[in-house]
Amino acid sequence: MSTANPILEIENQYGQSIWMDNLSRDIIESGELKQLIADKGIRGITSNPAIFEKAIAGNKTYDQAIEDGIKANKTVGEIYEDLVFTDIRNACDIFMPVYEETKGLDGYVSIEVPPNLAKDTDSTIKEARRYYQTIDRPNLMIKIPGTPEGLPAVEQAISEGISVNVTLLFSVQSYVDTAWAYIKGLEKRAAAGEDISNIASVASFFLSRIDSNIDGRIDSKLESASDEAKTKLNNIKGKVAIANAKIAYQKYKEIFSGDRWDALVAKGAKPQRLLWASTSTKNPEYSDVMYVDELVGVDTVNTLPPNTIDACVDHCDPANRIETDLDTANQIIDGLKDADVGIELDAVMDELLEEGIDKFIKPFESLMSSLETKVKQLATV
Repeated sequence: MSTANPILEIENQYGQSIWMDNLSRDIIESGELKQLIADKGIRGITSNPAIFEKAIAGNKTYDQAIEDGIKANKTVGEIYEDLVFTDIRNACDIFMPVYEETKGLDGYVSIEVPPNLAKDTDSTIKEARRYYQTIDRPNLMIKIPGTPEGLPAVEQAISEGISVNVTLLFSVQSYVDTAWAYIKGLEKRAAAGEDISNIASVASFFLSRIDSNIDGRIDSKLESASDEAKTKLNNIKGKVAIANAKIAYQKYKEIFSGDRWDALVAKGAKPQRLLWASTSTKNPEYSDVMYVDELVGVDTVNTLPPNTIDACVDHCDPANRIETDLDTANQIIDGLKDADVGIELDAVMDELLEEGIDKFIKPFESLMSSLETKVKQLATV
């Protein structure tokens, strides 16, 4: 049996970093996070409100810290921040050797600004600034949603020297807008005579949710489709997210080249890497590592939940595939416009963005309410 770890091969041979999409106090305190870095090659970590809800709700590990917060007369909001900021700081410290060894390319820990601010530029900027200053770690990334209101906040945060993970990107156009927000932020900072060499950013481009949405539409069309239409629909099924990501990567190559970008590189700028997110396969008929195998490529990041990490260590098949079959990728996207298919990609992407914001707001609200309940329980103990 081979003892080779495909994750290390992806990183060392193909220039893609594997991060983990999961964070809890348990894995920090048990030493598991350190082991994942040492044994499985995990080079960064992302968190979001849904992950923290899972970690904190119903977990006794946090009880002592909650009780301390109650004794100090802290509000539920302040207690929440204490819990989360402590985990983020500790994770940053654990990843610091990776950050130093990769000269600030990897070793980042991402935390999201409150998701209910997704459409409020000024509050997003304010919270990004406050989170960055309060957590106070060089390898912290602030997650800001790539909404039309979020992108000016991205530009401003970058101009202030805050590393940013732009999240909830679905369409190629929203990715392009994100990349330019990063570049404009760097230009603004450089023009003010500030150092831009220690800023990093990733653009989190979501995958499985796209296929789940489009496959659902295809399934309902298949019920009444002609044989010819069925063939066209089946040819697209389960393939749109990867095709979309390959096209985005070509845009990345265009944007991060040429004179305008070279002028920033001369001042030490790092490109904003594309990060593949939402990478656990939702359809059991598909390979559980298809969003890993199909998108291995230089200067990218893939953030995987723990079960996908285990699956990848077991049976990923690394190869540099991100620039293969580009004609097919374009045909798949064009095929959506075919009269027999009739799926409006822009409408799908808009729907996914709204849903995505909701999928972060709901667990955030649910976490706050379960914390409130816990505070009441522990306060009476």
